[in-house]
Amino acid sequence: MKEENSFQKTNINWYPGHMEKTKRELIKIMPLVDIVYEVIDARIPFSSKIKDIDNLIKNKERILIMSKKDLCDINETNKWINYYENMGYNVVLVSLNDNNDYKSILQKTNEVIKIVNDKRLSKGMKPKEIRAVVIGIPNVGKSTLINKLAGRKVARVGNLPGVTKSLSWLNTKENMVLLDTPGILWPKIDSEIVALNLASMTAINENILPLGDVSYYILNTLNKYYPDILKMRFKTDEVNENTYDEIAKNIGAIKSGEIDYKRVSTYIINEIKSEKIKGITFDRKDD
Repeated sequence: MKEENSFQKTNINWYPGHMEKTKRELIKIMPLVDIVYEVIDARIPFSSKIKDIDNLIKNKERILIMSKKDLCDINETNKWINYYENMGYNVVLVSLNDNNDYKSILQKTNEVIKIVNDKRLSKGMKPKEIRAVVIGIPNVGKSTLINKLAGRKVARVGNLPGVTKSLSWLNTKENMVLLDTPGILWPKIDSEIVALNLASMTAINENILPLGDVSYYILNTLNKYYPDILKMRFKTDEVNENTYDEIAKNIGAIKSGEIDYKRVSTYIINEIKSEKIKGITFDRKDD
């Protein structure tokens, strides 16, 4: 299972029709928007950032929300926070399961809202109900974020890419309405590492890349950066030609002497998907 072979043959072009439709609708509706909540995964702060998002939001005020703080490697993610802040972004790191973290989003929002309303006041206009749009790739926690901000369950939540299929305005308990949007990507993912990172965190359909390639990448990345996690979760000290055999034995994925490689690969991917593996950040600022 060579990491590069399959990718060199074909770049990833998983771009369902609803994503292109969403982008067209966003461009049309953006003049009505005051603030953009751009949500990215704190475990892959580079790979999960929409590459052509500036073409959509233009010069709108923006808050970059790094979700899944409870799952990331804080030390590595902080390097990315510094990177984005140095670029002028308003960055907020949150855990989707911590209600207190959302106070920091509202605090940052109030700062941005003041800027928006000050512009209106300078033109003799009254403060307005803020219209915010939530944008991000699939499975970064947009719907969970909206439910928290709204104070009730208004958006469907799922651990699969593509749960939200259309744009819809939602009321909140704040002086704000939120526009929920489907997860969107860019038309062509031409970076092998980005594609594997997205697949590892279930941001693209897990059938787009070979399961073996994704699981092998996960093991290698853990081996390189998180050997203690590799040993704890998969009972192995290193990744070699016997690793799959060892994991297969541990999970009972051997039948009639044959290893069920698909089951082993799915097991490895599900360890991240089910959030059993914590404290990891696959995008590395210094690499």
